[in-house]
Amino acid sequence: MAADTPVEYIKHHLTNLTYGKLQPLENGEPYVRADGSIVEEATWTFARTAQEAADMGFMAFHVDTLGWSIAMGVLFLGLFRYAATRATAGIPSGLQNLVEITFEFIQGLVRDVFHGKNPLIAPLALTIFVWILLMNVLKLIPVDFIPSVAHAMGLEYFKIVPTTDPNATFGMSFGVFLLILFYSFKVKGVGGFTKELAFNPFNHWSMVPVNLMLEILALIIKPISLALRLFGNMYAGEVVFILIALLPLWVQWTLNVPWAIFHILVIPLQAFIFTVLTVVYLSAAHEDH
Repeated sequence: MAADTPVEYIKHHLTNLTYGKLQPLENGEPYVRADGSIVEEATWTFARTAQEAADMGFMAFHVDTLGWSIAMGVLFLGLFRYAATRATAGIPSGLQNLVEITFEFIQGLVRDVFHGKNPLIAPLALTIFVWILLMNVLKLIPVDFIPSVAHAMGLEYFKIVPTTDPNATFGMSFGVFLLILFYSFKVKGVGGFTKELAFNPFNHWSMVPVNLMLEILALIIKPISLALRLFGNMYAGEVVFILIALLPLWVQWTLNVPWAIFHILVIPLQAFIFTVLTVVYLSAAHEDH
């Protein structure tokens, strides 16, 4: 797994384990892989280089992102189910305390921010917050540990923080966007939602084109800002951890500890921001003027 240069080391740590389809070139010539093997017909396989991953195109899968996302989701469900089935009215365990504090925190957040009536919002907010928090916490694992284990198992690339992959953050934000549209049409109706777009912020028929342009743009920006805010903060932090790993060992400890302590604040903050904005957007979708 060791790279020859710092640039190769950084690129290696920022490349996902990608599974996709390699196929011959458009002119009919076979595709030549990095190890010299030839692809004469469309083949689904793991990418061995960043260029192969790029050549696989849009339909390639980031297996590490999907795997760790699902694993953190299962961990969330398992921990909360375990705490719920063993809850006691007496002296609670540490896990039960943690679950109750998290539940009450999200419940208070939804009560303060969400002004509609929908039993789905609180469970959704709890799921988003804890799931993103668990995915972000993976950033605190030393950057070389898991990739080294994966390399020993024959995997060339392996990233472990799903929120440093825009595919994951955009996937979550797109899900929120679909919920915004669904509840906007459900609560306000097609006519009410269209009228809201057409007559805000300027309530005059002559300004309808301007209003539509502004409101549709604002609507589209919501999922983009959600995804990029989470991805940008997590990705930047990951890059700094990787850069620190390039330094001598004694310098690494000097810089890694304060940077990790700082990220103990950043990790829950980014999960909180994503959750709050989701609840705010869904609250606006439930407002019927």
